[in-house]
Amino acid sequence: QAQLVESGGGSVEAGGSLRLACVVSGYSFDGYCLGWFRQAPGKGRKGVAMVSTDGKTTYPESVKGRFTISKDNAKNTLYLQMDSLNAEDNGMYYCAAKLGRWCIGGFSNFRYWGQGTQVTVSS
Repeated sequence: QAQLVESGGGSVEAGGSLRLACVVSGYSFDGYCLGWFRQAPGKGRKGVAMVSTDGKTTYPESVKGRFTISKDNAKNTLYLQMDSLNAEDNGMYYCAAKLGRWCIGGFSNFRYWGQGTQVTVSS
């Protein structure tokens, strides 16, 4: 069973940047569809970035152009670069994985989750 551990969260001023990382173990790293999710205070979990095994990336309109997902297969590590952060980006960020090369179902059906890392944007 996959295990995921996030890091890189913290506090940043509006307009600033953060880079999150997630180390994945338990199965072949390049066999997973990988994603990042955000849970804002008082709201449900929302997908903010996703990458397939062939490198295809997906973002919702709310973060497109500001967030970039990437991965390093040699290090079994997933990254989320977040730029131009604003108050709406506040929340707990989770990395997640599901088996399969094609990310079938988009942001749905992720099976394995990290513990989360907090991102706070101040003004």
